[in-house]
Amino acid sequence: MSGTLPPVLPGPRRIVTSHDSDGQAVVSVDGTIHSSVCIPSKLLLVMIEGLNGHRTGTFWASTDGLPTNDNNSSEDGGARQVGDLGLFASDATNFIYSDLGPGVRTPMHRTPSIDYNILIHGELVLITDDGTETHLKNAGDVVIQKGTNHAWRNPGKEWTRWATVLVDAKPAVVNGQELGWLLETDK
Repeated sequence: MSGTLPPVLPGPRRIVTSHDSDGQAVVSVDGTIHSSVCIPSKLLLVMIEGLNGHRTGTFWASTDGLPTNDNNSSEDGGARQVGDLGLFASDATNFIYSDLGPGVRTPMHRTPSIDYNILIHGELVLITDDGTETHLKNAGDVVIQKGTNHAWRNPGKEWTRWATVLVDAKPAVVNGQELGWLLETDK
């Protein structure tokens, strides 16, 4: 990536429903979720260059175990921190969106989770360990990741956005070896 990135995409609208004191369904939150630069922890400051042009926002995180008790909580799940990295944690789910600038590529990474990714805007390329590049071109295209190592690249000339639901899962095991959390900072 070189040069200056175009302006970021506007934050998406988030509507959260709950119940009033009479048990009636009501809209309890209706607002915009703004993105921020993706620097989830001090441990990752060494890889800031790899995160330039990558922004995230949290729609909702449930961190009290599965099944969650969020239907009985007035706390705004959008304000919760999930794990040390802001992505995943044991007994948690996390519903986020990611924005990636034109020409930007994320580092290769893997989480012990099942990830449901849905392209919302722009184009996105999924890169896997074997070098395969799968081009997502249409809003609504879906990638389901089962604890696999991957990176994302934006091949377009504008920002791209996708939504992800990360659900805690047992790490993948291949040939008796557990494939847990991984973040490659040298690619």
